[in-house]
Amino acid sequence: MQKNPSHTSLVALGDSFTEGMSDLLPDGTYRGWADLLAARMAAVAPGFRYANLAVRGKLIGQIVAEQVDVAVAMRPDVITLVGGLNDTLRPKCDMGRVRALLTEAVERLAPACEQLVLMRSPGRRGPVLERFRPRMEELFSVVDELAERHGAVVVDLYGAPSLGDPRLWDVDRLHLTAEGHRRVAEAVWQTLGYAPEDADWHTPMAMTPPPGWVNRRIADVRFARQHLLPWIGRRLTGRSSGDGLPPKRPELLPYEGPAT
Repeated sequence: MQKNPSHTSLVALGDSFTEGMSDLLPDGTYRGWADLLAARMAAVAPGFRYANLAVRGKLIGQIVAEQVDVAVAMRPDVITLVGGLNDTLRPKCDMGRVRALLTEAVERLAPACEQLVLMRSPGRRGPVLERFRPRMEELFSVVDELAERHGAVVVDLYGAPSLGDPRLWDVDRLHLTAEGHRRVAEAVWQTLGYAPEDADWHTPMAMTPPPGWVNRRIADVRFARQHLLPWIGRRLTGRSSGDGLPPKRPELLPYEGPAT
């Protein structure tokens, strides 16, 4: 990997993780790790261009159908692809199909950029992770295989102790907080060969006293009412949180946005 490179363009593909949920800005939009990464890259490459095609709730088939051709046509220096995790959370997940679609995406994206970036997605410690861990690890094995075959790099967020900490996850227990996204941006930044700004991004946060039993139960009830039940409702009706939403940055244009 080239040290201290100067890439001139970035296109990010994926779902809510790459869209930036739950790194909420004052204007009601989401920032997230990809925007933070683009800001850093723009700071060292005048005229840097950035597109983010991610839309919350997308399955890997939708990413392939709706985002891959668009990214290929842009021919950027760097493409990031994170997808398939939403599929693993579905009760009837066909991992063979997920593998085939992810393979198709990588085979089409790798020749269209100087560097393709794949990821082993982070997982919040708790019963949900344990339930879906076998599928997630099967997905990550596919990611590793494809990266080796096609010259992509893999950012291992799943293996980072810091990103399993529930304090770095939003109240919906599915999306990272602003601090979590900052750490992901740092991880990708370093994987691309840039000099570290936070060499300890993967280090666990300092221990704090856990919340009491009453506070935990209140949080559980709030989570179930505000997030879990609506999520189950969407699964039962075949709807997605991203239905009808456009990509956050559909065109490869000079980057403009907050740098922090």
